[in-house]
Amino acid sequence: MKFIYRLTINCENGSSIISNVLGIDPSEKYDKEWIYEVIQHENDEYHDFINKFLDMLDGNYSKLQDVGVNIEDITIWMLYEYNQQCNMEFSPEQMKRIGDAGIALCISCWQA
Repeated sequence: MKFIYRLTINCENGSSIISNVLGIDPSEKYDKEWIYEVIQHENDEYHDFINKFLDMLDGNYSKLQDVGVNIEDITIWMLYEYNQQCNMEFSPEQMKRIGDAGIALCISCWQA
Protein backbone atom coordinates (compact mmCIF):
# COMPACT_ATOMS: atom_id res chain seq x y z
CA MET A 1 0.00 0.00 0.00
CA LYS A 2 1.31 3.41 -0.95
CA PHE A 3 -0.17 6.90 -0.95
CA ILE A 4 1.12 9.68 -3.16
CA TYR A 5 -0.08 13.16 -2.28
CA ARG A 6 0.35 15.98 -4.79
CA LEU A 7 -0.21 19.68 -4.82
CA THR A 8 -0.43 20.56 -8.51
CA ILE A 9 -0.49 24.10 -9.89
CA ASN A 10 -0.94 24.83 -13.58
CA CYS A 11 1.00 27.94 -14.53
CA GLU A 12 1.31 29.62 -17.92
CA ASN A 13 4.24 31.79 -16.79
CA GLY A 14 6.56 28.94 -15.77
CA SER A 15 6.86 26.83 -12.67
CA SER A 16 9.83 28.70 -11.16
CA ILE A 17 7.46 31.60 -10.39
CA ILE A 18 5.40 29.26 -8.18
CA SER A 19 8.52 28.24 -6.23
CA ASN A 20 9.31 31.90 -5.63
CA VAL A 21 5.79 32.62 -4.34
CA LEU A 22 5.49 29.53 -2.10
CA GLY A 23 9.13 29.44 -1.01
CA ILE A 24 9.45 25.73 -1.72
CA ASP A 25 10.96 23.74 -4.57
CA PRO A 26 8.69 21.33 -6.42
CA SER A 27 9.20 17.60 -6.61
CA GLU A 28 8.53 17.85 -10.33
CA LYS A 29 8.31 20.85 -12.59
CA TYR A 30 7.36 21.24 -16.17
CA ASP A 31 6.98 24.30 -18.38
CA LYS A 32 3.38 24.87 -17.32
CA GLU A 33 2.91 22.66 -14.25
CA TRP A 34 4.38 22.76 -10.72
CA ILE A 35 4.02 19.60 -8.58
CA TYR A 36 4.92 19.11 -4.92
CA GLU A 37 4.72 15.43 -3.96
CA VAL A 38 4.83 13.47 -0.72
CA ILE A 39 4.96 9.65 -0.70
CA GLN A 40 3.59 7.74 2.29
CA HIS A 41 4.19 4.01 2.59
CA GLU A 42 2.05 1.59 4.58
CA ASN A 43 4.01 1.82 7.84
CA ASP A 44 4.75 5.57 7.66
CA GLU A 45 3.08 8.03 9.98
CA TYR A 46 -0.09 9.61 8.54
CA HIS A 47 0.57 12.73 6.49
CA ASP A 48 -2.28 15.25 6.77
CA PHE A 49 -1.79 16.28 3.17
CA ILE A 50 -4.92 18.43 2.82
CA ASN A 51 -4.06 20.69 5.74
CA LYS A 52 -0.32 20.75 4.97
CA PHE A 53 -0.91 21.73 1.35
CA LEU A 54 -3.51 24.34 2.30
CA ASP A 55 -1.06 25.72 4.90
CA MET A 56 1.47 26.16 2.08
CA LEU A 57 -1.09 28.11 0.05
CA ASP A 58 -2.59 30.24 2.85
CA GLY A 59 -1.54 33.85 2.54
CA ASN A 60 -0.30 33.28 -1.02
CA TYR A 61 -3.51 33.23 -3.07
CA SER A 62 -3.27 36.90 -4.09
CA LYS A 63 0.44 36.53 -4.91
CA LEU A 64 -0.38 33.50 -7.05
CA GLN A 65 -3.15 35.43 -8.78
CA ASP A 66 -0.67 38.26 -9.44
CA VAL A 67 1.50 35.80 -11.43
CA GLY A 68 -1.46 34.42 -13.38
CA VAL A 69 -2.53 31.45 -11.22
CA ASN A 70 -6.26 31.24 -10.54
CA ILE A 71 -7.83 29.03 -7.88
CA GLU A 72 -9.08 26.63 -10.56
CA ASP A 73 -5.42 26.07 -11.58
CA ILE A 74 -4.72 24.46 -8.19
CA THR A 75 -5.58 20.84 -7.38
CA ILE A 76 -4.78 18.51 -4.51
CA TRP A 77 -4.34 14.85 -5.45
CA MET A 78 -4.41 11.62 -3.51
CA LEU A 79 -3.09 8.66 -5.49
CA TYR A 80 -3.60 5.37 -3.70
CA GLU A 81 -2.06 2.01 -4.55
CA TYR A 82 -3.82 -0.74 -2.61
CA ASN A 83 -3.70 -4.53 -2.32
CA GLN A 84 -7.11 -5.84 -1.26
CA GLN A 85 -9.53 -3.04 -0.50
CA CYS A 86 -9.67 0.69 -1.17
CA ASN A 87 -10.97 2.76 1.76
CA MET A 88 -10.37 6.38 2.62
CA GLU A 89 -11.80 8.89 5.04
CA PHE A 90 -11.67 12.66 5.29
CA SER A 91 -12.73 14.68 8.29
CA PRO A 92 -15.49 17.28 7.99
CA GLU A 93 -12.90 19.94 8.92
CA GLN A 94 -10.62 18.90 6.05
CA MET A 95 -13.49 18.88 3.58
CA LYS A 96 -14.77 22.26 4.77
CA ARG A 97 -11.32 23.82 4.56
CA ILE A 98 -10.64 22.56 1.03
CA GLY A 99 -14.18 23.56 -0.02
CA ASP A 100 -13.83 27.04 1.47
CA ALA A 101 -10.55 27.43 -0.44
CA GLY A 102 -12.31 26.44 -3.66
CA ILE A 103 -9.70 23.82 -4.49
CA ALA A 104 -10.58 20.51 -6.16
CA LEU A 105 -9.66 17.27 -4.39
CA CYS A 106 -8.76 14.60 -6.95
CA ILE A 107 -8.48 10.91 -6.05
CA SER A 108 -7.08 8.07 -8.16
CA CYS A 109 -6.88 4.46 -6.91
CA TRP A 110 -5.39 1.37 -8.48
CA GLN A 111 -4.74 -2.18 -7.37
CA ALA A 112 -1.08 -3.09 -6.90
